[in-house]
This record gives sequence, C-alpha cells and structure tokens, in this order.
Amino acid sequence: MSNKAPGGLFVVSAPSGGGKTSLTRASIDALAKAGIPAEISVSYTTRAPRPGERNGLHYHFVDRPQFEAMVARGELLEHAVIYGQYYGTARARTEQRLAAGRDVILDIDWQGARQIRQHLPGAIGIYILPPSMAKLEQRLRARRQDSEQAIRQRLAVARKEMAHYEYYDYLIVNRDFDQAMSEFVSIFVARRLSRDVQEIRHNPLIQKLLGH
Repeated sequence: MSNKAPGGLFVVSAPSGGGKTSLTRASIDALAKAGIPAEISVSYTTRAPRPGERNGLHYHFVDRPQFEAMVARGELLEHAVIYGQYYGTARARTEQRLAAGRDVILDIDWQGARQIRQHLPGAIGIYILPPSMAKLEQRLRARRQDSEQAIRQRLAVARKEMAHYEYYDYLIVNRDFDQAMSEFVSIFVARRLSRDVQEIRHNPLIQKLLGH
C-alpha cells in the first residue's frame, strides 16, 4: 500500500533550436516506462500557429485581448513576451495535475522560469545547452520555419538566453539525443526517490518497518 505524493513541477528552458521541445515530448513515453506519469503543459500564446501546429495540442492560440484578460484575472502561473508575442502557463490546470500526482513539464523561457521559481520555489529547473553555436544554427536551419533574418535574430538572442543557465538546478548538453534523454529522465527518477516524496508514498511501510 502506498500514498499518493503530489507531482513535481519541472521547468525546462533552452535557446531556440536547443532541442528542448523534441526532448520534452519524447520524454513522456520514456517516463511512463519508468513508472512516472507526466505531461507537458500546453502554453497559451498570441503568436500565429506554424504549419502543422494544432490548437490545444501544441499551444492554446488566443488573441492579445484574451491573453491580457487572463493575466488580469490571475489565471496564469507565469507569462512573458518572447519575440514580440505573449506566452503563458495556465494556473488551474497545472495545480490540478500536480495534485493528482502527475509530474508537469513547463517548456518555457528563462523569464517564465524566473517567475515560477519566485512563486513556487520547489519547482525544479533544467536547462538544455547545445554542443556548439554551429550545431545550434544547423538545427535552426533544419527546421525550415524561419527566414534568414529570423535565424540571425535567434542566434543573436541565444547567447543572452544561455547566460541564464546558472539559475537552474540541472544542466544537460544536448550533444547526443539518446544520452540527453537518459539524463533528462534520471532527474525525474531522482525526484521521485527523494526522502520527502518516498516518506509520503511509502508511509505505511515505513511505519511498519519502524514498529510504529
């Protein structure tokens, strides 16, 4: 018999093209195989959908007045302006999933991560670094989603974004995808094995073992 511990909140950031979206989405199946129920929070944004993106699956696409109204009502855990567009995380959905014992992954930038850590100091921060600037540029070009000007802008901003890595708890260099995935999953496993979480999950067993 075990008790249900609340899920963990994991904040994952990287420069554009760093691989965090591919890594976080592929991690869900890997985490499930490790017995860890997890999901990626679907952010709200005011930017237009990219080819192949679906509303409610990749993002919740809303207009600026709707987004600003959500901010005013306190419905977002965090929000930030990135490349001129709003992005934010729904408060109620996140809190509900954590209470249900599911780990929640926030795929957000350093601005949102800073807000999360201020309000929820127990959140775990993971920063994904590329193995080189050349590799980062290669990945951006391979996406075929941005103009030359946009790619140059993203590369210029990337160095400033990466300077914030020191505010995160864990650092993963995404040189080899499988290795990065293994390291990523291990952080979730370690959190589940922490004393605080295990005391809740296995309280009846611990009490019995101690003769209480």
